[in-house]
Amino acid sequence: MPSLHICPLSRLSETVADSGASHLVTLATLGSTVERPAAIRPEHHLRVGFSDIVAPRDGHLPPGEVHVRSVLDFAAAWPRERPLVIHCYAGISRSTAAAYAVACALQPSVSEADLAQDLRRLAPSATPNRLFVEIADRLLGREGRMIAAIAGIGRGAEAFEGTPFQIALA
Repeated sequence: MPSLHICPLSRLSETVADSGASHLVTLATLGSTVERPAAIRPEHHLRVGFSDIVAPRDGHLPPGEVHVRSVLDFAAAWPRERPLVIHCYAGISRSTAAAYAVACALQPSVSEADLAQDLRRLAPSATPNRLFVEIADRLLGREGRMIAAIAGIGRGAEAFEGTPFQIALA
């Protein structure tokens, strides 16, 4: 069964190794350097640069349609034979938003609310980036259901960084 593994940067190497992942999505602030684990081929690593913000701020780039679309396109092309790891700096906001969007995109028959509840159960600290989710909702034609589902689970528990977790895909 294909799965998504979500983690903070500090746990990237171990998550890739433990999961046996073949593909990796790095969501980092523009200009950040993240070393690709050796087990991931360069062409199987997507780097997407934006800040974890929901409104414009000097010196920062909020997520935009090009960022969300690149993650969704990469996930659609992923062969699903081995896991896909999605990480950001803390493993709380950007990576959980991307994982939620990918789970919605790859499981169109599963309700957005059920996927959001699963996210909360698996990751108590998850606080998906609202703007990323809003853009994904529009791109996936979910008519506000993704936005409402994430609003429904509320802000995650306070944490410096998230604990790695896995989302099994049907």
